[in-house]
Amino acid sequence: MNKAITDGVVFMPPAFAAGNLGQWSRGDGIPGSGTYAGLATAAFVPADQDFGGCLEIQKTDGTQKLRYMGQTPILPGCYLQITARIKAVAGALPSVRIAGWAGRANGSAVSGLTTTGTSVALTGYGSVVEISAIVGTGQRGGVDMVWGTEPVYGHFGLDLTGPNGGVVRIDDIRITDVTAAFHRDMMNWVDVRDFGAVGDGSTDDSAAFEAADAAANGRRVLVSKGSYYLGSSVTFENRVLFEGTVSMPVDAILSPTKDFELATYIDAFGGDEELALRKALQSLMNNADHESLDLSGRRVSIGTPVDVQAAVPNRQSYAQRRVLRNGQLRAEDSGNWDPEQVTSLATYSASNQWRLTNVANIANIKLGSLVEGAGVGREVYVRAVNVNAQEVTLSQPLSDAVGTQTYTFTRFKYLLDFSGFSRLDKFEIEDVEFQCNDRASGIMLAPLGTVNVVRHCVFNRPGHRGISSCGDGCQGIFIDDNQFLSREGGILTQNRVSVALNTNANDAKIRNNRASQFRHFAVVSGGQSMIIGNHFFQGDDNANGIRSAGIVITSRACNTQISGNYIDNCHIEWTNEREPEPDYTGGFGFAGLSITNNVCLASYVAPWFGFIVIKPYGTGHFINGMNVSGNTFRMVGGVIDRVDRVDTSFAPLDLGRMRDVFFTGNTYHNIESGAENPLLIKHSQNTHSQIWDIDTDNRLPFNGRTIEVESLVTRSRPRRSNNTTNNAMPYVETGKGSNQDRVHVIWPEDMLGDVTLKVRMDG
Repeated sequence: MNKAITDGVVFMPPAFAAGNLGQWSRGDGIPGSGTYAGLATAAFVPADQDFGGCLEIQKTDGTQKLRYMGQTPILPGCYLQITARIKAVAGALPSVRIAGWAGRANGSAVSGLTTTGTSVALTGYGSVVEISAIVGTGQRGGVDMVWGTEPVYGHFGLDLTGPNGGVVRIDDIRITDVTAAFHRDMMNWVDVRDFGAVGDGSTDDSAAFEAADAAANGRRVLVSKGSYYLGSSVTFENRVLFEGTVSMPVDAILSPTKDFELATYIDAFGGDEELALRKALQSLMNNADHESLDLSGRRVSIGTPVDVQAAVPNRQSYAQRRVLRNGQLRAEDSGNWDPEQVTSLATYSASNQWRLTNVANIANIKLGSLVEGAGVGREVYVRAVNVNAQEVTLSQPLSDAVGTQTYTFTRFKYLLDFSGFSRLDKFEIEDVEFQCNDRASGIMLAPLGTVNVVRHCVFNRPGHRGISSCGDGCQGIFIDDNQFLSREGGILTQNRVSVALNTNANDAKIRNNRASQFRHFAVVSGGQSMIIGNHFFQGDDNANGIRSAGIVITSRACNTQISGNYIDNCHIEWTNEREPEPDYTGGFGFAGLSITNNVCLASYVAPWFGFIVIKPYGTGHFINGMNVSGNTFRMVGGVIDRVDRVDTSFAPLDLGRMRDVFFTGNTYHNIESGAENPLLIKHSQNTHSQIWDIDTDNRLPFNGRTIEVESLVTRSRPRRSNNTTNNAMPYVETGKGSNQDRVHVIWPEDMLGDVTLKVRMDG
């Protein structure tokens, strides 16, 4: 690069001539300083045998200065060589050095800079000595005067030092652009060192980085070898290449807007992948120039949980769409993934159902901890901790836990932990493998947030959890097309502890995922959820084995769709385990669950296994709106009694209050009693009787009672004992038999024949 050629910049001062000595100062070269024009001790020599035209000076001052009064520009990234040829002709022999004066745009001097080159002593008369020095903005080898970016021009020349009285002759002073000596020819980059960056690991080089980027103008910024400390945020609007490394305070942001990908950050931070990820996430949530962070297909080794809010300390909440994609996060072996467990005595009240009060040892309880204790349902987490008030806010109410007891709080460690944010909306994670290495868990969501997305991800062998919600950060969440691979495949189902995911808020979409051999695939609270197209399987090799719930619905009035799933060696469990006073006192009851068009398979399970289980946690509950239709239920390696059952561990359902229950169009293979409602029964009465006792054969859902008969049709001629026809219309009585699951068809007299009834177990 040569600015004189490429940009027409004039660096060279004019030659000495009889009429221009007024352009050469005896001082610093600034306006008003004395010149050599008309000076008795100076003259222009037109025909020196060595120099041609030259300047002759008698040294009269301790430091005799010669400065060109023109303003030689100092340009970032540009290096100038000042050269002079000199010889002593008489008198005492002085020393000589290149020298200059640095000025700002307003004409003031920049202090604290090196303004002289190396001094050379003249040792004889008539011998030509050449001296030179290089001035430039960057601290590079061979640069004599490092001026940085504050000066914009200089006055250059030379100094004579040593004894006075000597006479010297000076050839024309040359100033040339020698930038090419430091840079490759025709370079398409600028180097931060040319703009004052020091790279010693302690000097703040932030301003130099910004200046280099401002000067790049479409070229790449080179961070050459060195260790650069950046004390404040730096944004690159041009491409950047890191040969050197940077260090920054936690709150300082590095934003390479044209190279915003993880590889750039790894280069910038010396190969520290974990730090690089944290700083990249920080920039992602602080810069409008990029909506996504591409991990570039890299595996990022992580030794400690990534607290995303701690990496972005200036943000307590965030609501702009941002995406993390395309890579692998791997938990490396360390003690940093071990869960932290605390036990504390606390009090729970149904009137304050979202809080534990008078919590002992509260300072040691971490937000996001799993809560366990008597009456605590599955996947209840600490949503907030108020140390001063000794209160813990819960993600869900407890069930029948009123009073004081000891609770256990277990804080799992997550590869990505968003719980430090008060709210996080529209954050998406896609095509990322969470390589949990049997130790770490996957993702902890923020306590509050809407329409966050996890798609096309793999959660490989999480230590405890795949995706956890400690509050309502799962409102409207999309969990689509992911794989959840358990570390507990060789463990009996009843001994497993890991859970693929849980939700607390409404409107969750859980679709097209695959999960293998967890304790539970999904524990779902809230309403209006859609669980569609998933394959989750939880079997083991134990004959007549126990199977856990694949999906746990924890709210009575759930209004949830479970459709098109492959439910493999597990079941759907519907509970009211979030109710502080679990006995029914009002409301819809168990309402709004639709289970349609699923493939349900089990193998080598106990005969009492069921694919659909309702578990009331208190008395008086009933179903008030349920649709089970179009499903295929199949048993391999044995026969089970039925697909639907009530877990009466706490209480049975009130079978007399059932409403709007539809079991239709299902297929049953190796199921003893396939449930239907309404149930079509064909009855043949082969002996004359006035009361025909008709059995439902345990085929009403949940062993329900016969409450209604929708229709009754005679399929043959009703006959008296004398074989004559009686076309009288019979009537029916429901709820007959010890289990109230039989129907009596009552005629005016003893009759025989055939009838078809459509019976319901609901009103």
